[in-house]
Amino acid sequence: MKKRISSMLVVILSAINLYAQDTYVFFGSFNRDKEIEGIYVYQLDTIKGKLSKVTSVKGILNPSFLTLSPNKKYLFACTESKTKGAGSISSFEFNPRKKTLTFINSQKSGGENPVYLAAHKNGKWLINGNYTEGSTSVYLVSENGFIQPYVQNLQFSEGSIDPNRQERSHIHSTVFSPNFDYVFLPDLGADKIRSYSFNNDQREPLIETEKPFTQAVLGSGPRHFTFHPNGNYAYCIEEMAGAVSVFKYESGKLESIQRINTHSDKIKNSFESSDVHISPDGCYLYASNRGQENNIAIFSIQNDGTLKNVGYQPTGGKHPRVFAIDSTGNFLITTNSVSGTATVFKRNLETGLLKRVGRKVKMKGVSSVQIGTY
Repeated sequence: MKKRISSMLVVILSAINLYAQDTYVFFGSFNRDKEIEGIYVYQLDTIKGKLSKVTSVKGILNPSFLTLSPNKKYLFACTESKTKGAGSISSFEFNPRKKTLTFINSQKSGGENPVYLAAHKNGKWLINGNYTEGSTSVYLVSENGFIQPYVQNLQFSEGSIDPNRQERSHIHSTVFSPNFDYVFLPDLGADKIRSYSFNNDQREPLIETEKPFTQAVLGSGPRHFTFHPNGNYAYCIEEMAGAVSVFKYESGKLESIQRINTHSDKIKNSFESSDVHISPDGCYLYASNRGQENNIAIFSIQNDGTLKNVGYQPTGGKHPRVFAIDSTGNFLITTNSVSGTATVFKRNLETGLLKRVGRKVKMKGVSSVQIGTY
């Protein structure tokens, strides 16, 4: 009897602890002016889907892309994005008890127009992608969230077939493999998915592999990249072609198995596909389309990793640049940078379809979102 009561108490306390957790949503923007807000923090009501503002940060320019540290204590941002001759990476400390976001420091990004940041699972490394001239930099992060100057910087030059968009390399994301032993760099300008092994024990951890890249379709413009939760499949969204390429993945190698459009048959050209994420249960993939569509394409993921389209959901705004799914898989939140709005959707866990909840939130130039539970 005592053992049964003890087990019941553990279950009850776990449920209380889960219910007591708070979910915070971090938004970055193209603020264009240090005097106005650049990063916003909201709390998400996980019953109604309502966003309530907690705090914001001024004094930084164009914090266009955000990522959280593995322990969610620190927020890292690409800053001075789309600022000619500039580019930096910045660190902030988030205190959920005090509801404060405090600037720590910045470092040069190693190139112009940083657009993506990824954190290693051990919390000691950051890697960013610089779009305009095509480069990537690697940083050590101290225990207090302080970013050290970059220890490695790789520059790429070659372009591809579109003289207007692909005159040279444009690194658009930096993504660790499931085991954090490789890094993948979709290069929109060169139509390549570059790859490096990552040695956590080396001062310069990025090491050339025998096969340094996977060739994408010419003119497709690889942009963002993600792995299936099971680690066996990878997905790359192509900005210029409006498609997702599907790969089998094993030990740093990609094998193409499918390529499927993110857009409806009504759209014939001028594609602007942007972001891609998979639900935590691995059952659905979501891809954002900007431009003519301004929607989220929804795909079911088959047992062999391939995709099947199940629908489209308008985002309720213009230019859905980045979106995020929370750790429970219950919510998907979009940023619409041109209309300056963020929208919360409740996910149907069975069908994968989305339903708008709460109210749209206004944030000028909002461009990136991260979700953390504390």
